[in-house]
Amino acid sequence: MTRLLAAEWWRRVSRPSSHLPCVLFFPEGTCSNKKALLKFKPGAFIAGVPVQPVLIRYPNSLDTTSWAWRGPGVLQVLWLTASQPCSIVDVEFLPVYHPSPEESRDPTLYANNVQRVMAQALGIPATECEFVGSLPVIVVGRLKVALEPQLWELGKVLRKAGLSPGYVDAGAEPGRSRMISQEEFARQLQLSDPQTVAGAFGYFQQDTKGLVDFRDVALALAALDGGRNLEELTRLAFELFAEEQAEGPNRLLCEAGFSTILHLLLGSPRPAAAALHAELCQAGPSRGLSLCQFQNFSLHDPLYGKLFSTYLRPPHTSRGTSQTPNASSPGSPTALANGTVQAPKQKGD
Repeated sequence: MTRLLAAEWWRRVSRPSSHLPCVLFFPEGTCSNKKALLKFKPGAFIAGVPVQPVLIRYPNSLDTTSWAWRGPGVLQVLWLTASQPCSIVDVEFLPVYHPSPEESRDPTLYANNVQRVMAQALGIPATECEFVGSLPVIVVGRLKVALEPQLWELGKVLRKAGLSPGYVDAGAEPGRSRMISQEEFARQLQLSDPQTVAGAFGYFQQDTKGLVDFRDVALALAALDGGRNLEELTRLAFELFAEEQAEGPNRLLCEAGFSTILHLLLGSPRPAAAALHAELCQAGPSRGLSLCQFQNFSLHDPLYGKLFSTYLRPPHTSRGTSQTPNASSPGSPTALANGTVQAPKQKGD
């Protein structure tokens, strides 16, 4: 509701008769390492009125201003910048961009076109990578997926603690949630270090009481174990989250379960996964997917099947820590995102 009110306010402010001052937007909605221009959010373009693009450059020999998803934190960036004798900032005003009738009707098209103009002027690529909350995501077909799934980070935490996911008894009951506390989570995974427990527990979605669904934990551990092939893993995911149906097929994977699986395994924001589920269900009369339909999607679809095989089989170093695939490799997230430019590598990668 807040975004709707903000959009309506912006429409009123942008009217020619308005005497209110101009409004400054940062359309990327976050900070980056300046190696690429992130996808613009459409909020500033909803009104369909002309905008004044402004470019900001930091032509300093030492980069002390990059504050991105990875790398130095904001306090370190501020300290490094303040410790320099001087910091140069170039501000360039591009010609006012007047939207076409099509752009005025479509804020996303308008935002994308302005992004390309500004990226060209900066001499850097425009990328489809954007932030949803604190998670960087890219577009793959009809789906948004994490640039690097949190599941990989969870694997690093568990391996650092000396835990092998395959040795954990993940006896979750198929089709039924069992909410567990952080203390029970620690007992199930046999973790004793409080910092490790808190870090691992924080990867799972908690309810209002601070509990997590043990089915989420069971699926994550199974995916990190690496002992199952993709067919077995997707079958387990279906069995854990599919619902019993009073009529028709015995069990179907409905929107909530589908969204949870994609969020856990691919890092997809739940609204994007829910929209894809609705689209997949349009092919039949059911409100859910059968096991065969789900595996056709996750294993055999030319685009999404490749995505699952990439994200559920992340490469490992000799020490057993997972790494992001090379963005130019055939199975990488960026290579899968049709029509996008290579996403920027974050500082510290």
